[in-house]
Amino acid sequence: MRILRKTVISFMIAAFIGAVSSVAYAAATGEAKVTEASENAVAKIQEAVSLAEKGSDKAEIIKVINEARQIQKEFRYERTERQRERANNILRAARDAYTKDDLKNGEAKLREALAAYQEIKAIYDSKH
Repeated sequence: MRILRKTVISFMIAAFIGAVSSVAYAAATGEAKVTEASENAVAKIQEAVSLAEKGSDKAEIIKVINEARQIQKEFRYERTERQRERANNILRAARDAYTKDDLKNGEAKLREALAAYQEIKAIYDSKH
């Protein structure tokens, strides 16, 4: 009986250790989403800037800005959250400028937003 109890306890301890270690070695999926969102947000803003430089249709530029604003919602990192909100406000201002046919101001705001998001991405990348 003692041997059976010791064996059962040993198996329980081994199972517990195995369960804990598998969790410890699991890949962090949340970080991958944030990294992907940061890269995609910067890429979309760069696309909007290049469209603005080429003199593309304002509707197309607004569409890309809106896509960037949707993507950046997944770009959550506690240390840069306030900066992300400010950069999002700059993107909104760029979109508003394009809807009001203020192309010069819109392009300037896009460049400002791009710089802000690149700075946020650099902060995130340095910590991960």
